[in-house]
Amino acid sequence: MIVENLPVPFDRRVWCEATSLRKAGYEVAVICPKGRGHDASYELLEDIHIYRHPLPVEARGIAAYFIEYPTALFWELLLAVKVAWKHGFDAIHACNPPDLIFLLGILFKLFGRKRFIFDHHDVNPELYEAKFGRKDVFWKLLRLVEFLTFKTADISIATNESYRDIALGRGGMPADRVFIVRSGPNLQRVRPRPADPAWRNGRRFSVGYIGVIGESEGLDLLLQSIDHIVHQLGRTDIQFNIAGTGPAWNAIVKLSEAMNLSDFVTFTGSIGDEALFTMLSTADLCVNPDRVTPMNDISTMNKIMEYMALGKPIVQYDVREGRRSALDASLYAVKNDPIDFSNKIIELIDAPEQREAMGQYGRQRLEKSLSWDHEEPKLLAAYEALFSQTPGRSPVAVEPTRAVRPSSPRSI
Repeated sequence: MIVENLPVPFDRRVWCEATSLRKAGYEVAVICPKGRGHDASYELLEDIHIYRHPLPVEARGIAAYFIEYPTALFWELLLAVKVAWKHGFDAIHACNPPDLIFLLGILFKLFGRKRFIFDHHDVNPELYEAKFGRKDVFWKLLRLVEFLTFKTADISIATNESYRDIALGRGGMPADRVFIVRSGPNLQRVRPRPADPAWRNGRRFSVGYIGVIGESEGLDLLLQSIDHIVHQLGRTDIQFNIAGTGPAWNAIVKLSEAMNLSDFVTFTGSIGDEALFTMLSTADLCVNPDRVTPMNDISTMNKIMEYMALGKPIVQYDVREGRRSALDASLYAVKNDPIDFSNKIIELIDAPEQREAMGQYGRQRLEKSLSWDHEEPKLLAAYEALFSQTPGRSPVAVEPTRAVRPSSPRSI
C-alpha cells in the first residue's frame, strides 16, 4: 500500500484497510511519509510492515508540487523495490493524492506482473480548482494523470457514489471493476468518552472540530461565524475547540488572534485519540465548515462519520455527499454563508432535545450501515475480484468468508 499525503497509522482509512487485509490473511506492507509523531523509518505494527520516508516539502504553491511529488516518487520507488526484495508482493494498492503513483504501477506491471489498485481518496482536478480557482494547463494535466491512473488500474475503489461516477465516466472503467468502500469509522476506536469539563473553559457549552486545517476546509469561515456569535450576538457562553493541523494552521491561528477570539477558540494541534475523542465527546455539537466547492461537494469527509459515531449533532454547509452521509444528523447552512452557519449553531445550542435526537440518529445510522464493519466485506470482495480469474465480480455475489482466506497468503 502506498500513501503519500499522510503517515500511517495516522491515516485512519488506510489503517482500517491494512488491518482488515492482514486479518483476512494477506501480508501487508505500507509505504508512507514520516510526520505527525510517526517518524520511525520502519515499524512493525499489528503485524503490518510500515516503511516511512522523509517528505521535507508540504506543497502549497504550484512550484512546491514540483519538489514534493518527484521526491515522494523517488522514495516510493526505492522502498517498493526494498519491499519486493525483502517480502515480495503481488499488488500495489495506491492511495491518492497525488495521481502519480500509477507510474510505479506501470513499472511493476510491466516488469513484475503485479496488479494495481487505485484507491480514489481525492478528486485532484477539483482539488486544484478549489485551491487556485482556475482550470489552466495544470488542471488539464491533472485530468490526464487521473485518466492514466484509471487506465492502469485493474480495479478501482471509490469512497462514495460520486467518485464511482467519475471512475465510470472520466476514468472509463468497466462498472464491474469499480467497488465502493466508504471511509466508515471503526467503532471500537471511535467511541464516546466521559465528558471533561476542562474542554469547556469555564463556559456552559462547547463546539468541536477535527480535521485538516487548509484552505478548502473553511476554517476562516468558521472564525467568521464565531466572531458573529461572540461579538454580534453577544454569546460568550460557548467554547470552540479545533483539533488538527495543516498548511493553513499558522494563518488561521493568527486570524483568530486578530479577531480577538483567542479566549473563545482553542487550537489543540495534532492530539492523540484519547484527548481527541474526549474533547469531541464533551462537545454539545460538532461542525464541518468545508467550503462548498466542486471537490467538497462530491467528497465524503471522515470527520462527519466520526461525529456521527460519537453521537454528535452536526452543522455543515449543504454539500451533496455531506448530506448523503449525515442526513438528519446535521443542519445545513446556506452555501459558504458564515452568518447562516452561526445561526444554525445557535439553533442547536438552544435546543437540547433536538441535539439529543440528531445525535442518536447519527449513531444509529453508523451502527446500521456506515461503520467500518459494513465496509470491510466490500474491501475484501474487491480483493477477491482482483485475484480471481474473473476480476471485477460484483461484491454482492461474493461470500466474504470464502473470499478473504487465500489458499496461499497474498502480499500487498
